[in-house]
Amino acid sequence: METHVEYTSFVALGDSFTEGMSDRLPDGSYRGWADLLAARLAARTPGFRYANLAVRGKLIGQIVEEQVGLAAAMAPDVVTLVGGLNDTLRPKVDMGRVRALLTEAVERLAPACGQLVLMRSPARNGPVQKRFRPRMEELFTVVDELAAAHGALVVDLYAAPVLGDQRMWDVDRLHLTAEGHRRVAEAVWQTLGLDAAEDWRAGLPPTERERWLARRAHDARFTREHLGPWVMRRLTGRSSGDGLAAKRPELLAYGDAAPVRDAGSSDGTPGRDRTAGPS
Repeated sequence: METHVEYTSFVALGDSFTEGMSDRLPDGSYRGWADLLAARLAARTPGFRYANLAVRGKLIGQIVEEQVGLAAAMAPDVVTLVGGLNDTLRPKVDMGRVRALLTEAVERLAPACGQLVLMRSPARNGPVQKRFRPRMEELFTVVDELAAAHGALVVDLYAAPVLGDQRMWDVDRLHLTAEGHRRVAEAVWQTLGLDAAEDWRAGLPPTERERWLARRAHDARFTREHLGPWVMRRLTGRSSGDGLAAKRPELLAYGDAAPVRDAGSSDGTPGRDRTAGPS
């Protein structure tokens, strides 16, 4: 049964997952699950306010330094925090430091908002993700412990097999498709105690296995267009989010104009700023 709690404001923190890659709109900007959730919450609450501070490529230390204080000062009804996964994907990572920073973030955010929401992020099935799964699961253990200690909700996307389906992931194999983001929005909606519109865990229909030559062609494209640039950024110390600001940095009424920017290129080159309402 739907909760009678009224959510009047929402602030999203994180990296590319919360920014909305790769749910691309016709104008080149990204939408994503947080924008979809905000639209649904705004539809049921007049005067609803929304901010999205997430920027692609951010590590948990950057999220704590650049986003947590701003979000806490906004004192919204709902805060979503998804961070640390980029750290686990680095060649070397200090998981003790990740734990400490995530703990700091939760300790600052939980008292400052009505409801803090954490996530166990989805993971695409495949050999690359398999390599990093132990780190990811260590991160999710920290998430569960912090949620229990601070009264946060946890959206368990990791346990949903459908979100591991390769068809839910963009060609870069790092970001969800529009359908994946739509399901994440529904998952958060239900976790907040709101009436379910659908079963977001429902599996996709079966499909024929892709032919060997087609798989190799897709692998070659992925390596050329996505894996190669990603490796180069790791080697040169650059991030796909360098120079980018949050697309919705202020907690404004949902329908109000807000400074947002184009998505930029697939390798993280900053796009130009423009003014528009929320997507």
